Amino acid sequence: MSDRRREPGQTSLADIAAEAGVSVSTVSRIANGDLGRASAATVEKVQRLIAERGYRPNPVGRSLRGGESRLVAMLAPNLDNPAMAAIAASTEAALRAAGYVMVLCDTHDRPDLQDEYLRAMRSRFAEGFILVSAVASAELEASVKRGEPIVFVNRRNPYGGGAFVGIDNRRAGADAADYLLDCGVRAPAVIHPAELSSTIRERVEGFIDRLRERRPGMAVRRAEGAGANHLDCGYAAALSLIAAGGWPDGVLCPSDLMAYGLFRAARERGGRIPDDCRPVGIDDNDLNAWIAPWLSSVKIPYRAFGERVVACLLALRAGTLDGEVLLGHELIRR
Repeated sequence: MSDRRREPGQTSLADIAAEAGVSVSTVSRIANGDLGRASAATVEKVQRLIAERGYRPNPVGRSLRGGESRLVAMLAPNLDNPAMAAIAASTEAALRAAGYVMVLCDTHDRPDLQDEYLRAMRSRFAEGFILVSAVASAELEASVKRGEPIVFVNRRNPYGGGAFVGIDNRRAGADAADYLLDCGVRAPAVIHPAELSSTIRERVEGFIDRLRERRPGMAVRRAEGAGANHLDCGYAAALSLIAAGGWPDGVLCPSDLMAYGLFRAARERGGRIPDDCRPVGIDDNDLNAWIAPWLSSVKIPYRAFGERVVACLLALRAGTLDGEVLLGHELIRR
């Protein structure tokens, strides 16, 4: 088959319809976001052709200047997590200041939803993508191969390389270990979700490596917990931890939400926090000052992420950036 790719704006509805083997009305509905009246395979094929051929619906094209939509899509999981909400809020403000409109999509950490939103936002002619805590998925891999402007936040690109904004998670884990050792902890433990993301894995590894560096031969107990969110994971992991050997005198919770789950387990099972077990979290979200005076935590400057993310996105679009930006962090003692 000959290459039918054309410059943006030269492809018509009829071209897309003919290549996809569907009607012009079907292509029109899909291009305008009506995805419910065609099969998933047809939607995927039409959206792919739209992206590859650079098709622009006429009503949109007439309303845009220079072919720019000024639309940026942010895909993030679990927006009920205060950390995700803080990243989204700071990024939206920075995009708005730069003259862009942000569309926010909750992927729920599901590859299929991430792919669905990537296709949908591409069909809306998003000028860039911001993926917070991205997961590996077919559409993301294709987007990376096409060289689309994507900034990865909090978790690095699962396919390697690309623009990234976050912190040194290994260092954050190491700082948490230093804190517990300096508090006199002798029997440390770590809890974490049953399914480890790269971010959580790095925090846990940094924590354990620093403990063993400073205290060679020190035993470190680990417990994992399943759940729909980090609250559930923290609660389940804490129950598993105490069932397997009682309370440690200090424990890393690689997110503050996991520490909240640990605290509930302690309340139910007679553990005294922080008297019997001193937890340390990573996030230090804004809720801690109100509801968790017992939790010391590594503070991640989520509210400073936005400006850095937008600067990376603009540099990507200009072809001048392909690297990572690591922001500083600090341990807040309570």
